[in-house]
Amino acid sequence: MSVRRLAKEQPASFAFSKGTKKKADWWIAKYPAERKASAVIPILWLVQKQEGWVSEPAIRAIAEMLAMPYIRVLEVATFYTMFQLEPVGRTALIQVCGTTPCMLRGANELMATCREKIGAKDHLSADGRFTWQEVECLGACANAPMAQINDYYFEDLTPETLAQIIDDFAAGKSPKAGSYVGRTSSEPEGGATTLNDPKLYDGSAARPIKKLPNSEPAKEPA
Repeated sequence: MSVRRLAKEQPASFAFSKGTKKKADWWIAKYPAERKASAVIPILWLVQKQEGWVSEPAIRAIAEMLAMPYIRVLEVATFYTMFQLEPVGRTALIQVCGTTPCMLRGANELMATCREKIGAKDHLSADGRFTWQEVECLGACANAPMAQINDYYFEDLTPETLAQIIDDFAAGKSPKAGSYVGRTSSEPEGGATTLNDPKLYDGSAARPIKKLPNSEPAKEPA
C-alpha cells in the first residue's frame, strides 16, 4: 500500500466557517470532555466539506480544537482514503470503482473516458474543475460498473453515459444520480422478477388472526 502524503503546496492558514464550527462543537459535545478527541473523524470530514480537501493548516487547527498532538490528527487523515490531502476538482470528484465486479463490467473503459476528458488520474484537470480517481469497492456491485461523483452513486455506467455526465457537470448541470439503465435499487435490469404481486407482501392475502398468541398481559402472582 502506498504512503499517503500531504500536498506539497499548502495554504498559509485555515479558519473554520461559522457553520463548520457550530457542527464541530455539536460533535465534540457528544463525548466526555476528556474524550473529545473521539470527534476527530467527523471534524476532518466537516473540514473537507468546507474546503474540498484537508490541508496541513486545517489539521493543525483540528489538533488545537481537540487538544490532540498534531501527529495524531495527521495519522487519521493519512490513514483513511476518504480524506483528500490535496485539492480536488471544484466541480466534480469522480471516484471510479476498480474492484473485480466493476472491472469485469467495464471499469477500465470508464477510466479511459475519465483520462480522455479530464487528464491524469489523481490530478486536477487543467481548468481545476475535475479530478478522477480509481478506488476500491464502493458496495454497489450488483449495478457495476459504477462511480461515486461528489456525494452520490452513478451506476450501470457505460463510457458514453459517463462522458455525458462529465459534459453535463462541465456545463453547470446536475446530472441525476442512480442507475443509468433504469433500475430501482439493485433489482434485475428490466424490472423485478419476484414479489410482483402486492398481496405477497402487503398482508392482504394473510388469514386474519382473531387473537395474537401470548397477547394477554401476564397475571401477577397471587
